[in-house]
Amino acid sequence: MALVDEPRLPSDNDGAAPDGAQQPYVVIGGGPAGLTAGYLLAKAGKKVIVLEADDQVGGIAKTVVDPDGYRFDLGGHRFFTKNQEVDDLWHEIMGDEFLKRPRMSRIFWRGKYLDYPLKGTDVIKKLGPWELFLCGMSYMWAAITPKGPEENLEQWVSNRFGKRLYGHFFKGYTEKVWGVPCTELRSEWAAQRIKGLSFYSAAKSAFFGNKGNEIKSLIDAFNYPRYGPGQMWEMMTERIEEMGGEVRLNTPATEIVTENGRVVAIHTPDEVLKPTSTISSLPLRNMVGLVSPQAPEPVVEAAQGLRYRDFLTVSLILDGEDLFPDNWIYIHEEHVEVGRIQNFRSWSPWMVPDPDTACVGMEYFCFKGDKLWEEDDDKLIEMASKELEALGLAKASQVRRGYVVRVPMAYPMYDETYAERVETIRGWLDPLTDFVQVGRNGLHRYNNSDHSMLSAMRAVDNVLFDEGHDIWAVNVESVYHEEQTDADNENPYKKVPSTEYEREPLSPA
Repeated sequence: MALVDEPRLPSDNDGAAPDGAQQPYVVIGGGPAGLTAGYLLAKAGKKVIVLEADDQVGGIAKTVVDPDGYRFDLGGHRFFTKNQEVDDLWHEIMGDEFLKRPRMSRIFWRGKYLDYPLKGTDVIKKLGPWELFLCGMSYMWAAITPKGPEENLEQWVSNRFGKRLYGHFFKGYTEKVWGVPCTELRSEWAAQRIKGLSFYSAAKSAFFGNKGNEIKSLIDAFNYPRYGPGQMWEMMTERIEEMGGEVRLNTPATEIVTENGRVVAIHTPDEVLKPTSTISSLPLRNMVGLVSPQAPEPVVEAAQGLRYRDFLTVSLILDGEDLFPDNWIYIHEEHVEVGRIQNFRSWSPWMVPDPDTACVGMEYFCFKGDKLWEEDDDKLIEMASKELEALGLAKASQVRRGYVVRVPMAYPMYDETYAERVETIRGWLDPLTDFVQVGRNGLHRYNNSDHSMLSAMRAVDNVLFDEGHDIWAVNVESVYHEEQTDADNENPYKKVPSTEYEREPLSPA
């Protein structure tokens, strides 16, 4: 698909107001999807205004900088994609500031570090031949027995890896991340996040390597901005402004006014914008709540029932050299709360200004309002320091200081009701003209940055060139067919997925 600056005929909707002044294209949200939309619209010569409620662009992919110049990622964001259009845009923005970085990550499990991606000799050494035999037999049993339903994550993973490997490496960590049993998570999450990975492919990669990075979950190198992922979005913001667009920080959308099936006004604390078209990356729950007149009751109820997992990062600055060479370590141990540990210097040496110090991010998954979320910052820093010592990575006394960042609505949850709720919202949303939802929370889909950006690219194609892309089909790895029942017909806002996009999804993978 060509970029939008190539010669093409725009649609009749060129943004011209009746008085000749150009009405703006409004983008709600300054994360990866929103900024991508804003950049491509500005590049096409359109008047664009990006609204961002925070005081910094990037959303969950921003980079936080402390007063001494230490840079912290919120979760770690590697830049790898199989979509050439997205990759070209990354390099177009970053140029020489885009570094090629080696991936190194491990799993901390039962007091042992296992290389990930798996390496055959390491697996044999750490698990032992008897445990490997039992895992192999468990896999063989799963392979030869009838598969049965695959409605939840436990069933999906067990069918592909066997019950024993599921219990060792998936169950405990996944439940730590999501805070609910694996049986309450839909299988679509696993199908999307464990792309192309099976027992056979993992074993093949362990002993013979992942040639050509064929398995996305096992890539061994990625691109990364010199000063963290936030640099990408800051540079994209600068480019938008250089081309005449606006990115307004601390400016939330407070009301989305609809009339006769289209969005006619976007309210902010200071102004009412009358958009030519609107592209929104707001979480679906928030977006529905802002619409005026109020959405129908089934839609409001569906939106309010969508669930999200929140998380917080405790970044620790320590005396001494780097604690470990990994980019990150997955912590499967149950005796600590931390779920993953980032080593910021391994992502880029420019993240840590003092070579005599180490800087790590201790990541905790929680729900907004629970005990962990509400804990005092000093106590969180103390807990993170003690857990770092409990894992044998450093002494708590080495910690100079810590920095806590809370991230609400970080991950859309794939619980047992999410699909029906999203379809209900979509059935109401699709008929709205000149309004498109994009991005991770905008589609309630656990996208990486590349898929979030791709959804924005397709949205801009639709807005400017009326191409008719199904934005909801970006990054659809599997579609579950269900017979339509009379109950479906009782809800006029529930849309049955079309067989056309099921057959030819727009997924780049």
